[in-house]
Amino acid sequence: MPQEPAALAVFGYELGLLKRIRRAGWWHVGVRDPESVAEHSLRTAQIAALLAAEEGASPERAAFLALWHDTQETRTGDIPHTATEYLSKPDPREITADQTAALPDASRELVRAAVDEFEARQTPEALCAKDADKLEMLLQAVEYRETGVQRVDGWIDSARKGLTTETARRVAEAAVTLSPLTWRDR
Repeated sequence: MPQEPAALAVFGYELGLLKRIRRAGWWHVGVRDPESVAEHSLRTAQIAALLAAEEGASPERAAFLALWHDTQETRTGDIPHTATEYLSKPDPREITADQTAALPDASRELVRAAVDEFEARQTPEALCAKDADKLEMLLQAVEYRETGVQRVDGWIDSARKGLTTETARRVAEAAVTLSPLTWRDR
């Protein structure tokens, strides 16, 4: 028991790395200072809650799953898709198991269950969280395009192809036709 607060603190420090790890794939299209994994995860969780609300799922659960979906990148960094031909990405559940091994039982099981549910993609909340991950990337690509970054169309197309919920598909359609510069006018 005396080790439990220390284990939680250590894990908290590890999670803080997500604020400094940049989304590496954007460097390939010329983004000089891409968003961090933490920034991506925050908006993903927010979008997941909205998608779940519209899809009749639990917004709280969908947001919770999205919060944990990239925490493994404290150990691997953000591996861009261009590396997948040369590297095999480890199973996020294995990384999470290692990350959480020293945590108290309740915390360990909470995080592992969230990552497992997200990765299994069997619940409506997991599907909304995964769609939110794709939508966040799509929105980011559109935002970067608006600032002059070229070659983001592949990112947008990839995100759209991976969407499973009807709400996410409709949001993606709106996002690619609506300039983010006009959001204040809505």
